[in-house]
Amino acid sequence: MSISSSGVPVHRLYKTAWVVRAMLFKCIFRSFSMPGYLGKPTFILGASRMSFGVKVRIFPGMRAECFDGGSLKVGDDVSIGQNFHVICSSELSIGSGCLISSGVFITDTDHQYSDVSLPVSHQPVAVRSTQIGENCFIGVGARIQAGTTLGRGCVVGANAVVRGSFPDHCVIAGMPARIIKRYDCDTASWLRV
Repeated sequence: MSISSSGVPVHRLYKTAWVVRAMLFKCIFRSFSMPGYLGKPTFILGASRMSFGVKVRIFPGMRAECFDGGSLKVGDDVSIGQNFHVICSSELSIGSGCLISSGVFITDTDHQYSDVSLPVSHQPVAVRSTQIGENCFIGVGARIQAGTTLGRGCVVGANAVVRGSFPDHCVIAGMPARIIKRYDCDTASWLRV
């Protein structure tokens, strides 16, 4: 454990600074309920349309963008790893109790490319609802694409590329992601699919 020159563990100094930052950002977010903390973000657009519940912990490097009236709602007791990127053009929600690892990308917005005479950046976007259920765990580097719905308690494998609707309590992995396990309530165990 690293100790500062004042004898205080370095991780406590960082977290204290992150709590102070969260308190300051409460003024620009729609809401940021305390306790909670916010590491230094990389970029924030549309902060007044972002809501964070109680005990939300966000590590440094978050890039959060709400476009064209889009909104972000993060439930209670959510942990978000470093370098998280989220894009919202409609109502994107992350349920309470979620654990999101580092380098995760979540969006409800897709770029269109049907007109080959125009650059992709000049074409309209397609917006599809994206919802993350309660108590989900999203592994390092996962990509949650527009139009995805994760049920309660889903587990997303590292580096998975996820699109579609997935039921409660399943393990999703791969590129493209598919269900590899489901929880069986009768046997109280995870079963391979």
